[in-house]
Amino acid sequence: MNLVVVGIGVGAFLAFMSFQFGVWGFLGSLVFMFVGAVLGRAAEGRLDLRSVWEALLGRRSSS
Repeated sequence: MNLVVVGIGVGAFLAFMSFQFGVWGFLGSLVFMFVGAVLGRAAEGRLDLRSVWEALLGRRSSS
């Protein structure tokens, strides 16, 4: 699918959420979209959540 079409769809969704539910609906949808993107990348194997967690805790460097 073309990334422009995906961007238009995401923008339309966020606009709907902000008009329908206000600022909190907009921010909530952004948070859920971010969590979904992170979990999707982890499921594809493009993101190692254990390494991210250890970097956040300071056990290892992120680089």
